[in-house]
Amino acid sequence: MELIEHIARAWSWTGIKPEKVVGENDFGNLIVRDRQGQYWRICPEDLYCKPIAEDRAALDALIKDEEFQEDWAMVALVEEARGRLGPLGPGRKYCLKIPGLLGGEYGGSNLASIPLLELIAVSGDIAFQIKDLPDGAQVRFQITE
Repeated sequence: MELIEHIARAWSWTGIKPEKVVGENDFGNLIVRDRQGQYWRICPEDLYCKPIAEDRAALDALIKDEEFQEDWAMVALVEEARGRLGPLGPGRKYCLKIPGLLGGEYGGSNLASIPLLELIAVSGDIAFQIKDLPDGAQVRFQITE
């Protein structure tokens, strides 16, 4: 239940009302069923949370789609991350230090691992802060405690 609460806190501004996580990958991407039976994808490296299927039948069809499977599995990136960082510990996922949407490289020194709960919280917070910026806008991070 803790993960559902983190999703609700971090991403509710998108309209998601999470009920159950039905899928996750090694980069913390989640497939989440909402209270209405719709399915959403949370993609921390690209800072989005959006509907991907209206119901279970539509999700089942999407999961069979080769292009979706390739995007979801992220095989090459997972292999690179595992090679650089080692296997994931309990509750951890690989991530991009700087999200791809903000120009972060998909690999190399931009790879890290992080607790899943923290990844969901941080990506939702950043996505909320930049949601109204036009494409190409300059972003500056200011770290505060």
